[in-house]
Amino acid sequence: MKKLRFALSIGLLVFTAGVTAEAGNKCKGTATTSRTVHHHVLTTAVVKPAAMDIVDTAVSAGSFKTLVAAVKAADLVGTLKGAEPFTVFAPTDEAFAKLPPGTVASLLKPENKAKLQAILAYHVVPGKVMAADVVKITGAVSVQGQQIDIAVKDGKVTVDSANVVKTDIVCTNGVIHVIDSVILPADKDIVDTAVAAGSFKTLAAAVKAAGLIDTLKGEGPFTVFAPTDEAFAKLPAGTVESLLLPENKEKLVAILTYHVVAGKVLATDAVQLKSAKTVNGKDVMIKVADKSVMVDAAKVVATDIEASNGVIHVIDSVLLP
Repeated sequence: MKKLRFALSIGLLVFTAGVTAEAGNKCKGTATTSRTVHHHVLTTAVVKPAAMDIVDTAVSAGSFKTLVAAVKAADLVGTLKGAEPFTVFAPTDEAFAKLPPGTVASLLKPENKAKLQAILAYHVVPGKVMAADVVKITGAVSVQGQQIDIAVKDGKVTVDSANVVKTDIVCTNGVIHVIDSVILPADKDIVDTAVAAGSFKTLAAAVKAAGLIDTLKGEGPFTVFAPTDEAFAKLPAGTVESLLLPENKEKLVAILTYHVVAGKVLATDAVQLKSAKTVNGKDVMIKVADKSVMVDAAKVVATDIEASNGVIHVIDSVLLP
């Protein structure tokens, strides 16, 4: 689970050795220059006008054969050759080779086209985001709809769990940044993600008793402040058992919906809010104090657990409307 990130931007100075910002040779010739900024060497690209779109650039490079085959199988060639600018985090052939044996062959089958499209779309961000801008953000919403996380540490840039190994390959309709692993979007909804975690058994039982499973497995998106089993255990003895009784269903629904906010609110956005309206209709109060984020009286202990229909933030106490 991802720890809470309070930094809303990342300094450009740490984007140094480990990621070379250079334009791809296949997008016409480029020259690079280096300059020292507070003892950090920053390599930048002097980019000449690009001659090819994203697809043709990838084909010409020769190191994205699997990616190109996947784009074709997913019927995304027309999209990535279009006029709309995109930023593509492109896995190399070696990156695809890291996947379990048979994964690529399976994804390329016609019956898995939708899954392949979702994976490829997760590597694409709308607009043209150059390296100098990438390192200033902690995440970006992909065309697939889920956020990819961006971090800079020890001079290296990562996108989810992939290392960025080359940047700013400029194309006529966007830019390519090369990564060394395939990144995968969440494939479970909020309910299934909570069940799989193993630490939300009481919450899952409550959602079932309240008849909210179908709602939280729906399209959403939703933001759920999820109390752990330990959080429910803090309630007075007998409280949980009482709430799970059929005659108390309405009260249980009111409590659970007080933990849900419509839309997808990631940690970086949540910490900028003073309150958020819940599905219950009432507002939860949000504040940052002593390097901790509080939602009402509950402390946020983990954030940005991505689900296919929203995001989960973990809290250490049950919220009561």
